[in-house]
Amino acid sequence: MEQLPAVAATRLNSPRSWRLPRVRLSALARREARQGYLFISPWLVGFLALTVVPMVATLVFTFLNMTLAQEEPLRFVGLDNYVRLAHDARVWASLGNTFKFGLIWLPVSILVPFVIALALNSRYLLGSAVMRTLLFMPYVVPFVASVLVWNAMLGEEGWLNTALQFLGWSKPPQWLFDTTFIYPGLVLIGIWGIGAGVIINLAGLRGIPTELYEAARIDGAGWWAQLRNVTVPMMSPILFYTLILGVIEVLQYFLVPLVLKNGTGEPGGTTLFYNLNLYQTFFTFQDLSYGATMAWLLFGIALVITLILFRLSRRYVFYAGER
Repeated sequence: MEQLPAVAATRLNSPRSWRLPRVRLSALARREARQGYLFISPWLVGFLALTVVPMVATLVFTFLNMTLAQEEPLRFVGLDNYVRLAHDARVWASLGNTFKFGLIWLPVSILVPFVIALALNSRYLLGSAVMRTLLFMPYVVPFVASVLVWNAMLGEEGWLNTALQFLGWSKPPQWLFDTTFIYPGLVLIGIWGIGAGVIINLAGLRGIPTELYEAARIDGAGWWAQLRNVTVPMMSPILFYTLILGVIEVLQYFLVPLVLKNGTGEPGGTTLFYNLNLYQTFFTFQDLSYGATMAWLLFGIALVITLILFRLSRRYVFYAGER
């Protein structure tokens, strides 16, 4: 290999040689940059005031003994709140309830909207526009009102049990009062609001190029082969997006058990989910420091699960723009 001249070698070895050249903006570019920062400044101020500052404040709270009443002098307690958290059986029981419910709800929240979107996307289905509207309407109904309606429907003498008795089931389950059926009952309530997921999946299905299906049919692929080799790979980013949102939704599951059971955890403590326990620690027991510690544990769990899923997505999620 031919050696470089001494002057060139000196320049290459100089620290300044590896610095990127400084770009000088024109007066017009500087003015446009200032205008851009001005336009996004409301969001930046809101992000700092409503997200960054509260996060830093709650992190500080975890090292204090702060309560709403503050009967004791405010002082630094180190890692006492974290030690208390590690030995709190109520916290780990509520976290276990959250994961148990998530194992049932996550597959349903991903597969049901996808299957319904497949049906709506079929060219053989009549009235798909009307069905899209009907499926999306429950999503815009006030959630508390819909939960109260479902509470009546899933009651011991509700519509669902009446229908099951008519079909021959003499003793239908007590959906919201039995520890065995409480999670399936909550899943039934959750399915009521899957309209947004159906619309997202339907948009993804209609974004798949028809040339791929034509090529698959030319190669002799049937409906199942097209679904497995074309639809699912092309829909994998949408399904992954739904999975991430579902994980966050499960970890923040709160409103339904609060409305149905008033936060009591009945039946048998199965509805005491982690976020409900966190809410009670903050606003019922008014223990701000311990509640902040629980919130940071929830943040850490969500972060770890999300990072693992993004790591696994490199194998299972296909992006058409990537080689």
